[in-house]
Amino acid sequence: MDSKIFTKKITDIIFNKKGFDVIVINLKELASFADYFVICSADSDVQVKAIADDVDKTLRDEGIKCWHREGYQALSWVLLDYVDVVVHIFKKESRLFYNLEKLWGDAEIEKIKDPAETKPAKK
Repeated sequence: MDSKIFTKKITDIIFNKKGFDVIVINLKELASFADYFVICSADSDVQVKAIADDVDKTLRDEGIKCWHREGYQALSWVLLDYVDVVVHIFKKESRLFYNLEKLWGDAEIEKIKDPAETKPAKK
């Protein structure tokens, strides 16, 4: 699967679990270890786990296995490595502290809008 399409699939899963401040960092020109980072925030460690579990389960059900995962012990930052795409799920405070967006400031960063926010309101 194309890594850009794969990032879209992941962001959809994140939004389904109410993740927010979702961005995609394009690393193709800057790094050899991944094409994209998908980064999102969550309000609590329970939500971090729920998002990570749903990403992992949904993709595994489609035959896509996570190559490496870490952060399940503390749940302030869970990393899911799918080789071409690495998913970072942060509690808000940890995201501010580690500030990956600034660290990869030379990369193209795309803010992803929640599809639920762009739908017209029902009358």
